Amino acid sequence: MTVEHRVTYCRICEALCGMTATVDNGRLIELRPDEDNPLSRGRVCPKGIAMAEVQNDPDRVLSPLRRRADGGFDEVSWDVAMDDISRRLRAIVDRHGGGAVGHYLGNPAAFGYATSLWHGLFMKRLNSPHQYSPGSQDINSRFVASRLLYGAISQLPFPDLPRTDFLLVLGANPLVSHGSALRSPRIKDDLAGIVERGGRVVVVDPRRTETARKYEHLSVRPDTDAWLLLSLLHVVFDEGLADDDALTRQTTGSAGLRTVVSEFPPERTEHRTGIAASTVRDLARAFATAPTASAYGRTGACLGRHATLVCFLLDALSIVTGNLDRSGGTLFARGVIPLEELGERARALSYGESRSRVGGHPDVMGTYPAAIMAQEITTPGVGQMRALISTAGNPVLSVPNGRALAAALPTLDLFVSMDLYVNETNRHADYVLPATTFLERSDMQWGFASTSPTVFMQDTEAVVPAYGQAREEWRVYDDIARMMGMSLLAQGPMARLNSVFMTMERVGLLRVTPRRIFEFLLRLGPYGDRFGLRRGGLTPRRLRAHPHGVVLAEHAPTGILHDIVQHPDRRVHLSPTEIMDEVQELGVRHPDDPAYPLRLIGLRELRSHNSWMHNSETLMKGTRSRRHRARISPADAAAAGLVDGGRVRVVSASGTIETDVLITDEVSAGTIAVPHGWGHDGGWQRANGAGGANVNDLTSNRSDDLERLAGMSVLNGVAVRVERADA
Repeated sequence: MTVEHRVTYCRICEALCGMTATVDNGRLIELRPDEDNPLSRGRVCPKGIAMAEVQNDPDRVLSPLRRRADGGFDEVSWDVAMDDISRRLRAIVDRHGGGAVGHYLGNPAAFGYATSLWHGLFMKRLNSPHQYSPGSQDINSRFVASRLLYGAISQLPFPDLPRTDFLLVLGANPLVSHGSALRSPRIKDDLAGIVERGGRVVVVDPRRTETARKYEHLSVRPDTDAWLLLSLLHVVFDEGLADDDALTRQTTGSAGLRTVVSEFPPERTEHRTGIAASTVRDLARAFATAPTASAYGRTGACLGRHATLVCFLLDALSIVTGNLDRSGGTLFARGVIPLEELGERARALSYGESRSRVGGHPDVMGTYPAAIMAQEITTPGVGQMRALISTAGNPVLSVPNGRALAAALPTLDLFVSMDLYVNETNRHADYVLPATTFLERSDMQWGFASTSPTVFMQDTEAVVPAYGQAREEWRVYDDIARMMGMSLLAQGPMARLNSVFMTMERVGLLRVTPRRIFEFLLRLGPYGDRFGLRRGGLTPRRLRAHPHGVVLAEHAPTGILHDIVQHPDRRVHLSPTEIMDEVQELGVRHPDDPAYPLRLIGLRELRSHNSWMHNSETLMKGTRSRRHRARISPADAAAAGLVDGGRVRVVSASGTIETDVLITDEVSAGTIAVPHGWGHDGGWQRANGAGGANVNDLTSNRSDDLERLAGMSVLNGVAVRVERADA
């Protein structure tokens, strides 16, 4: 028996916790926390440990599958699958153009560099606008707010947790999420540290979340965050609490913002938010007068009718009080791998430079709202989507009205999926190709890793060889492109070097791979050795000498605003037209309907991750706790005749679901909370048996119902009513 212990890190969420893998003859035995990881220091959540069960899951796809006419699948060879896929894709492109090919890139792909990079090159080579991702159900509103504020759409400003004195948390539950769009593997300690040094953590949320229970909680009515933030800014300006020196140095447009918020005193908004005017005034004063402060929000802030406005105002609160780009405040993200920074400087990361064929929605970094995918498939005309490639995605469960997408997918001329399982989406695919898990590939931290109060870098090799016939997704893109006669490097800046690359590859001197590109960028980055010009700088070899990762700086840099902001004047813009217009629209999209008196919100569960981890035995243990349940207040339950543990029918203008009831005072009267990612009907047996319902069946995919500036799906504040399911 040959047992080895190999160092790696988790790639499920932004925490990127260190892990060690026990491997026996190429098979994973178990995963444990890495005690020697400088950031996570022996901490990892249950999902990271349970990845061992995903790795060894008998329901996992390990051979290429081809769908039969009856809807089942047969195993085929890679050669058969790739020949047919490339031939059919070539025919579609020849007949309808590259714009007939669509792509959906799921959440897991965001935590590995190779798939994200090569899929982008593939779609760029096809010149297709049909690119979609979970971003329109998650974070695109945050990106657009950054574009409007800083001219840098990829920026994800984050709170300096180890040094702040006041953290305002809006629509986030970091004790469960572990810090979405924020890299803090030991966030429980970071939050506790704020209070221990005399600071405050205030959580604003319609639900008394796990984080809210631990700290100060302000209950707010769903989807009224914009009114609350406008009132906080009103108090800051009205009472002379703004940092005028910082506004003069860093910003333009503060006068316009001051004028807009003057119309929103707390006394005017308390009937909407449910928060007393005196409480709002006290909160604004405490935030503005704290030695340092930062406002942080995530999915709860990103998924309402005015999501981009809310994200914008969260940053504006930190900016106006002088807490941007300073210790203890809100910091800019600067990657060790400067891919996004280079993209910003090259003006390659777009917003609103094109519009979707259906609905006319602005692109966000080249992607359109995933909610319109069904209509893009079924609406005839130039640019109709006729083929789809999906990587690590399950949009039937993650987009609004996934039933419409499920009905549209079989009408495609070709649908190819790369994934670990047959899920609710790719059960309609012509081919399901077996993808590697993150344990079967090498990786280098980038992207979300830059949103870290401590600058850290880690590289990892695969800890086990790929099981069965699983392949890394980037290689599949590369092979399809080659078989279609396309060079992925013959475009943009790469086009000038393409002949050199091709020559070097032919003579065996160089194979251009994602790994080579990222190692090149590592050396060019802010901590790299600049190919020998910076003594002691980071190189791939030096990084690999620290398998547990290396701390490059105890604190993220400050004083870098001029380098980060991409507006021509190098100033933060506080009153862009888009935001001023959005403020004028407040209330217009919030009509009251007595037929739907309650407001629906989502919630994160510690032992769930979107839709893909419900097949783990460890995560699904517990007959009561692992049922899908709607959280309903005692008052609303009594009014509808509901009983704890019974069944409830939830009805919206867009659909109906039935699920179990949990009567709890963690939600106030008028609010109902339902977890997402449930309601399985795929090739994962335990997940199918868990029951539950797809909460997104209650939401609308109509273009008019999407958030205006970023095309976000509106998943919070949905108007619903509840009924007894047996009534």
